[in-house]
Amino acid sequence: MSSTISSRLADAGVQLPNAAAPAANYVPWVRFGNLLQTSGQLPLADGKIAVAGKLGANVSLEDGQIAARHCAINILAQAQAALGDLEAIGRLLKLTVFVASEASFTEQHKVANGASDFLVEILGDRGRHARSAVGVPALPLDAAVEIEALFEIA
Repeated sequence: MSSTISSRLADAGVQLPNAAAPAANYVPWVRFGNLLQTSGQLPLADGKIAVAGKLGANVSLEDGQIAARHCAINILAQAQAALGDLEAIGRLLKLTVFVASEASFTEQHKVANGASDFLVEILGDRGRHARSAVGVPALPLDAAVEIEALFEIA
């Protein structure tokens, strides 16, 4: 495995986008002490929602995992904007994953794996985290997934 976060991103074929600007009256991240909290990140790719709709209706589990991966990429873009260098990440402490779901859909945890697996791949042991995965009736812009993250800064 490559030794730096940027080399692992390159190995995965991922180029971080510019950090998304807030869509309303909030900031994209807050740094307090040695912690960095991101606002919820949507599954944006090329400035557009990559996966829209609801799990258990018009979005498959696999597409939900892809949406979660896009959210994770955007989380790293926010961390890059906040810290200037992803190597400043001490540890990913927690992900909170919101999954737009039909009432009968109960595999939010499997959707969340799309982000968790990617972040462990890219951050290594620093990417092992606590997590919540919650089904919700709707998300902004009809996004299938939204994820926020809490990091410890090295």
